[in-house]
Amino acid sequence: MSEENARAPGKLYVVGTPIGNLEDMTFRAIRILQEVDAIAAEDTRHTGKLLQHFQISTPQVSYHEHNRSTRQAQLLQRLLAGESIALVSDAGMPGISDPGYELVKACAEHQLEVVPIPGATAAIAGLAAAGLPSDRFIFEGFLPTKDKERQARLNSLKNETRTLVFYEAPHRVRQTLKDLAVALGGDRAAVLARELTKLHEEFWRGTLEDAIAHYQERAPKGEFTLIVAGKDATTTVELSEAELKAELEQLLAAGMTRSQASRHLAETTALPRRQLYQLALELGEAES
Repeated sequence: MSEENARAPGKLYVVGTPIGNLEDMTFRAIRILQEVDAIAAEDTRHTGKLLQHFQISTPQVSYHEHNRSTRQAQLLQRLLAGESIALVSDAGMPGISDPGYELVKACAEHQLEVVPIPGATAAIAGLAAAGLPSDRFIFEGFLPTKDKERQARLNSLKNETRTLVFYEAPHRVRQTLKDLAVALGGDRAAVLARELTKLHEEFWRGTLEDAIAHYQERAPKGEFTLIVAGKDATTTVELSEAELKAELEQLLAAGMTRSQASRHLAETTALPRRQLYQLALELGEAES
């Protein structure tokens, strides 16, 4: 057996990079990026500026939404051959609202070691400074852009008691606020975190209704992290059987299993999960 064939498999390092402020780059992240054989970057031009700033000369290879299928196989081959690779996104932790998780999944399936190198994440930074309950929360990322899918997703969240965290682009903020107000109620508390860690970082606090009025008068600028309070856990919901089935249909349409939908609805209706699960089964029988 040759020395090359005997070489142990390499490691995939999932490296967090700054979301705006370069001072958030960690010493460990710099060292790993210097030591690996290659850096798989979402945008090599964007990451190139970061590498130049920290005087890192490691070669890059692109890995993004449009080339992930072919590139993933190439990266796996290199890792299996013994090379170590760092995965980075344009900002923050790879795998959060980008295709990085697929490469991580593939590595796990091939029993390759995956090492996280923690860094800044807009969702956590925004939540930590929002002033809304952070002991239990749900990260929803970007909402679907198609109206039907978006409505189904929001309807599945309207009785959620945990704090909700979303990402949104500036040109869609106004519409998203309106959609959230319709689905969750305009009196729901919200925090809009804008341009986190950057020069013009800003936290706006109020209700969804207030936020709609606020951004009618001024154009949203920069990337947004929206933190919205969950439904008051002390409030129970009384619904008819037809309404319960309609709620279950929406949760199932959003991708939940019957068990998950029943458990979710039980938290806000004070009804036994078993009873709700039976209703979910009846929905399936009606369809067949």
